[in-house]
Amino acid sequence: MKEAKLYRFIRPILNVFSKICFRPKFIGLENLPKNGSFILVGNHTNILDPVVLTCITKRTIHFLAKDDLTKGLKKVIFNNMGIIPVNRHIHDSNALKNGVKALNDGEIICIFPEGTINRTKDVILPFKSGAVRMASQTNKLIIPFTIKGKYKLFRKNITFEFYKPYKVSGDVKKDNEYLMEIISINLIKEK
Repeated sequence: MKEAKLYRFIRPILNVFSKICFRPKFIGLENLPKNGSFILVGNHTNILDPVVLTCITKRTIHFLAKDDLTKGLKKVIFNNMGIIPVNRHIHDSNALKNGVKALNDGEIICIFPEGTINRTKDVILPFKSGAVRMASQTNKLIIPFTIKGKYKLFRKNITFEFYKPYKVSGDVKKDNEYLMEIISINLIKEK
């Protein structure tokens, strides 16, 4: 995996920006392992979600993101941010391979399995199974999280909550349903 030099440089800036502008509340940070690789999996509410998530650790988080970000002028920035590009129009086996490689190299990856920002009134969109597949192939932990609230400048209105890590059973369909259930139930609790 290409070294994310820009990520390491820009992370402290994003951290300060996020904490001043959005004052995010983080719950359950003790559930994040200090070492080793794992998969962060949560709902997707806004383009700012990955920006704020950079605050949770000094380690690089490799986000799976739409491959449009690695084309044109954006290519220079996002290729140096350590993202793992995903073609959302096909079953992208390259994204899966790159995610597995990152995990086997001891990295952290983050996936929003809804595949897009949820702009519907539904609590959550159906999950794609990539996170569960990667966890199954690498025997790495999944750490579910939820994002609750709205981004409002200079107000404490957005909360990121991280839940207990767990390992998948190997049944992709059941594991994916279980993951979706964990996140859905915890989002509904707040409504």
